[in-house]
Amino acid sequence: MLCHMEEGKMILEEIYRFPNGMKKQDGSLCWDVPALFHHIKEGMKECAKIGKIPVSMGIDTWAVDYVLLDDKDQIIGKTYGYRDSRTEGMDEEVYKKIQKQVLYAKTGIQKQIFNTIYQLMAVKKQEPENLEKAETLLMIPDYFNFLLTGVKMTEYTNATTTQLVSPITKDWDTYIIEKLGYPTKIFTKISKPGTLVGRLTKELEEEIGYNLDVILPATHDTGSAVVAVPAEEDQAMYISSGTWSLMGTELEKADCSRASMDANLTNEGGYEYRFRYLKNIMGLWMIQSVKKEYSEDHSFAEISEMASRQAISSIVDCNDQRFFAPESMTQAVKDYCRETGQQVPETDWEVAAVVYNSLGDCYARTIREIEELTKVHYSRIYVVGGGSNADYLNKVTAMRTGREVVAGPGEATAIGNIAVQMIAGGELKDLADARRCIRASFSLKKYSIN
Repeated sequence: MLCHMEEGKMILEEIYRFPNGMKKQDGSLCWDVPALFHHIKEGMKECAKIGKIPVSMGIDTWAVDYVLLDDKDQIIGKTYGYRDSRTEGMDEEVYKKIQKQVLYAKTGIQKQIFNTIYQLMAVKKQEPENLEKAETLLMIPDYFNFLLTGVKMTEYTNATTTQLVSPITKDWDTYIIEKLGYPTKIFTKISKPGTLVGRLTKELEEEIGYNLDVILPATHDTGSAVVAVPAEEDQAMYISSGTWSLMGTELEKADCSRASMDANLTNEGGYEYRFRYLKNIMGLWMIQSVKKEYSEDHSFAEISEMASRQAISSIVDCNDQRFFAPESMTQAVKDYCRETGQQVPETDWEVAAVVYNSLGDCYARTIREIEELTKVHYSRIYVVGGGSNADYLNKVTAMRTGREVVAGPGEATAIGNIAVQMIAGGELKDLADARRCIRASFSLKKYSIN
């Protein structure tokens, strides 16, 4: 995505798009890192082809996944994806060293079996030689920045998702790391969004055809998406809606209380050291998975429209582990309804309706939990990301939560990423100015509770 300013508004332009997904490698779900970096370079080359040379760039990706590098900066072993099953049981291995309550009190991060802390325990138990050979750990976007610039730098928002960072010091928690027996030397200095990583290496400059500043945005995609939440109020409720639904608000101080832990809320790092106080909800992954099983190809808009016409009222728990990586999402939804004595969806459209209604129900429960813990009433919900275009889901969300829904922008992650670059470059003053600019630049759609 390329962006420039015209008359005080951000103009976004898609330059290059490529597919991405985990791939099976010797029975494991992994990322094809060389292919991804190839596409990053191809997108940069496309800018040169059309004569639009950017002054800076920033990379964001999903959270928790990483590479281990040896003393020659080569990747050790596989680059696992977070949906790989190797972390099963690793939570109990971690809790043998540090109690769950202590871990939450020290990090404020929601327990999810794919967090980096459990992935590293899987390496320690299953591939100890890889941990012994490791000289550096870099999160996925940090690794791409290293390939671009030759500089090893860890970005704050993504680092917090490892469940190894203190919300007080904003740095690695060496007590946890040493207690679990992970080598402290592999963790590089943490830097905040807006930091200059460096310029392209000479080799890459020659290959790409130009040079530019590589800036740290919030490299966790949700961190960037939250920057783009077009809220006017200081304390707003948002849903970053995509493969995952990340629903929450921003706090100045992390809530690491037992009540917060019991609600399974997380305090992920955000821009300006704000905390993204949110819950991870399975999200549109369920619809994406159902769509792949349809006998005919249908657009998400068509699926949403047809789902809105169904009368079925069955609800599933979107965060049930069975929906994480099932062989068949359609069958998993049907099985849940059957086991809980509800109407079993028969058609593709009924399955989609169950998923959309279940997401709305989960959003309603989550906003009540967050309001109880923050003592704040949220009168509206801002939905950003690709899911902001899901018209029926937005209507369901308004109806089930009883709050006004403001949907958009759809490309929130790219917009938030670029906004941080523009703040670093002096084109925008600060976060408030960025959000004002985003409100003025992109169309938003409102859904009332009626």
